[in-house]
Amino acid sequence: MLLVKPQAPTNLTTDLLEHTDRVFLDGYLTTMSLSDIDSAIEHYQIAAVRSAQPCFGWVVNSKMPNALQVAYRLEVASSKEILEAGRADVWTSGTVASENSVAVEYKGAPLQPSKVYFWRVKTWDNHGNESPFSVIKPFMTASELDGKTTQYPLQITDEYPVDINKTGNQNTFIDFGKAAFGRLKLTLASENGEDTITIRLGERSKDGLIDRNPGGYIRYTEYKLPLMAGIHSYTIKFRPDERNTSKKKNESNTDPVYMPDYIGEVYPFRYCEIDNYSYPLTGKSVMRQSVHYPFNDMAAYFHSSDSVLNQVWELCRYSIKATSFMGTYIDGDRERIAYEADALINQLGHYAVDREYTMARHTHEYLLYTPTWPTEWSLQSVLMSWYDYMYTGNKASLERYYNDLKAKTLMALKEDNGLISTKTGKLTEEFNKSIHFKGKSIRDIVDWPQSGIIGDEKENPGEADGYVLTDYNTVVNAFHYEAVRVMGMIAGVLGHKADLEYCAAEAQQIKKQFNQLLFDPKKGYYKDGIDTDHSSLHANMFPMAFNMVPDKNVTQVADFIKSRKMACSVYGSQFLLDAMYNAHAAEHALQLLTSTKERSWYNMIRAGSTITLEAWDDKYKPNLDWNHAWGAAPANLIPRKLMGIEPIEPGFKKIRIKPQPAHLREASIKVPSIRGDVIVSFVNNLQERFLMDVRIPANMEAEVWLPYITKGYRLEVDGLKQKGESVNGFVKVNIGSGKHTLVILGATSRQ
Repeated sequence: MLLVKPQAPTNLTTDLLEHTDRVFLDGYLTTMSLSDIDSAIEHYQIAAVRSAQPCFGWVVNSKMPNALQVAYRLEVASSKEILEAGRADVWTSGTVASENSVAVEYKGAPLQPSKVYFWRVKTWDNHGNESPFSVIKPFMTASELDGKTTQYPLQITDEYPVDINKTGNQNTFIDFGKAAFGRLKLTLASENGEDTITIRLGERSKDGLIDRNPGGYIRYTEYKLPLMAGIHSYTIKFRPDERNTSKKKNESNTDPVYMPDYIGEVYPFRYCEIDNYSYPLTGKSVMRQSVHYPFNDMAAYFHSSDSVLNQVWELCRYSIKATSFMGTYIDGDRERIAYEADALINQLGHYAVDREYTMARHTHEYLLYTPTWPTEWSLQSVLMSWYDYMYTGNKASLERYYNDLKAKTLMALKEDNGLISTKTGKLTEEFNKSIHFKGKSIRDIVDWPQSGIIGDEKENPGEADGYVLTDYNTVVNAFHYEAVRVMGMIAGVLGHKADLEYCAAEAQQIKKQFNQLLFDPKKGYYKDGIDTDHSSLHANMFPMAFNMVPDKNVTQVADFIKSRKMACSVYGSQFLLDAMYNAHAAEHALQLLTSTKERSWYNMIRAGSTITLEAWDDKYKPNLDWNHAWGAAPANLIPRKLMGIEPIEPGFKKIRIKPQPAHLREASIKVPSIRGDVIVSFVNNLQERFLMDVRIPANMEAEVWLPYITKGYRLEVDGLKQKGESVNGFVKVNIGSGKHTLVILGATSRQ
């Protein structure tokens, strides 16, 4: 019998923070020795835990097949030496029979502020293996233990040009390859200190130079820099933009998010021009100091047989990193305001491309108290809270903000017909206070912008497909249903039985009334509201995205959605693609993801941007910016829907892998999770064979759905014939951790 040496747990987290042994020296991530941490805390930025009773997590490691944790032992001490001596003077869990490895609650005496603690953990698995203890991990508590979400300080990465070209005797054009928010540092020479150079920065190029008039809020700026005699380094101090750095009164009465003082103002640019400088510039003469939330570029990958899809994935993956420069999800550089709709798409994308959860949680909690004006976006706060729980398994945020989340279901706007409305006189001061809204009044949005030109793949101005707003709007009530349904599940997680029963009954009633009042049986799909006969893409894609469509109506509703093409904004595309995959209309979904038409992600690449745009093209939103992560929906749609990897039990305890490849011949992906990396690849010829290789981390189980065409299929798992369960064109089978090969053989391939 082959003996497998047990492996220690890794990737230890304290309140979702993995890098608690790092400090940020002038924005640069640095690993400190344990002996230096105390002094470093006094002088540098550090991610300090803000809870007196934090949650701990780790990745279970095992090379045994179908490995599950069955017990753990966690020890916390005041010094590394005490733990090394086999003692735990702060707290020990003892040996606890549990599979929980993602959100283990500290149950000792409350931790003290501004103190360094040390912890380690060991596990036992279902094969009888006892692991060694993990490495000892330090963490620091904050000076105020208020229970709020701890964030990392922002990080600076030094980046050098990918191309430098002389455009004249004293003029140079510099390309950093991709746009980023950051600072510019130059090392330049002057013989007598009488030289003044011109520096130009921008996001868009034209005719081999930076576009001086890029339009909208695509960025371009100029600076004059007098040089000193000799060789010196200069860091350009960017002028703040009044629009995105000044307190202001808008519809939501919210201020922009501000850059922290230790970073200072930043600017988005890919290109740099230096004029009136006669010395040669080398790669080390020009440095962009890009600013972003700590990000692991190796955490995720995706590659397929479709080159356009690969480019779209990379555009969207990078957009998540590049737009994290404030530590809070914002709408883009034009306003730098946090909006719920942007945050939801950011959140799902961030989960898909990095094993990082604190920025999403912080932004969600920030928005609970600084909500924006669209009705549907307050409802999205409930959805964000649920995604946070499903991806982390950590319910601390649900518990802390439970009553706030209840208010965000907008049940206070319910009318006798079971639907909600913002037009029936219930938007009182008391209501605004209940959801922490500081503006004058919320109002329905559907999609944005609501005005604009007619264009490719759409017949109406704006991005709402001609949606007719009424007192009772279909889109708003679809969101309301989903928020109430999810709120019931949150109540169940936290043991609020009465709320669970109430929300479950309300959700059922809302769905019934929704389909009775808003579905047009003559057309076979939904209309925009009670008092209109108009039917838009939006009135149909949102109910489909939230699984509100009765089975008997799915085909007709899906056909109508497909007929409208991409008649929605980059924000709406999130729900359009969710709807298509929910309806198993994978071919249409793939066509949208890989489209090269004007209203496509590829059009953003063709326009020259390396970060997703605020709109499909500048002609649809003349004041758009080129750094808007709400346009990055494929970052989550490709892993969640095309590759089909989603958690179905909190904290990735159990996942679903349900690929919907359509005509895509090959694809492979790595998706980070709180329990470790999920790796999936497939080779697809549904007429004959569909082969999928998966790698499931220890302490995780998977429900795998494989697509098939012929009824005479044969399922093999790791070379052995399996029965599986046939469901709507898929065969479903359960597997445990480890490497597995699953094959569907069609009737023709077995003849």
